[in-house]
Amino acid sequence: MTRTWPRLAIAPVLLTLPAAAAITCDLNSPATDVPRLFPGATRFKTTYFSVTGPDLQKVLRRLGEPNRPLYEPLEVPYTLYEIFKGDARAGYIHGINQKGQFGVIQVFLALDLQGRVITFYIQKMTGPLAPKLRDPAFAGQFTALSLRDFRTFDPVLGKGTGRLAKIRNPVPGMDTDFFGVLRGLYKNLVLMDACFYSHAGDPA
Repeated sequence: MTRTWPRLAIAPVLLTLPAAAAITCDLNSPATDVPRLFPGATRFKTTYFSVTGPDLQKVLRRLGEPNRPLYEPLEVPYTLYEIFKGDARAGYIHGINQKGQFGVIQVFLALDLQGRVITFYIQKMTGPLAPKLRDPAFAGQFTALSLRDFRTFDPVLGKGTGRLAKIRNPVPGMDTDFFGVLRGLYKNLVLMDACFYSHAGDPA
């Protein structure tokens, strides 16, 4: 099934949605979310993937196996939105679920073909910090960041140097969700690198 409208077209889903679909991280309204998160997109294709075998081990090494309790389970189906401008692939939109103090935080990234953040978007989050962390001014600080920025910043300890270290918690003293967001960003970038970018030439 293909839907079309003036600016954007949805390609058919390539794979049957896995049985554990309830724990995937999907955009609430792809038809309106995609052009908002990825300006210039003319169509997108939705696919699903899981992290297994060597890719899973690669992700665990990079997140740090002892840190696994800080993250939502990794062995779940993931939804990937491949973004096109005309006939050419322009990038991806991908979301992950991350543990927060008051429940799940859904961290979406629109990424260019080099793995740089075009748009950072928290789709779901509850708690007193949510309005501050979902504010566009806060999200704008992540534009153009990539996995390389984590070479000098530890998202578990919340310490380091570079651009990530300059991003301040908008509500000092309530650090759990702030660092949960940074870990969600890191997890999202690591997954995309392990499953897609590294196969095309590691940008990290």
